[in-house]
Amino acid sequence: MARMGHAATRAAMIYQHTAREQDEQIADALNSQIKKSRDRARSGHGKRKKL
Repeated sequence: MARMGHAATRAAMIYQHTAREQDEQIADALNSQIKKSRDRARSGHGKRKKL
């Protein structure tokens, strides 16, 4: 209710599936970014090369 700005429980329940889908999309996007960052860190991306 707080996230969607609904004062009535009934209204919040009607739109609950939409919020759940958005939560899943946000979680998937964050997971993708974390994996990319982890993979870059493991491959040594950003390390200074010795001259």
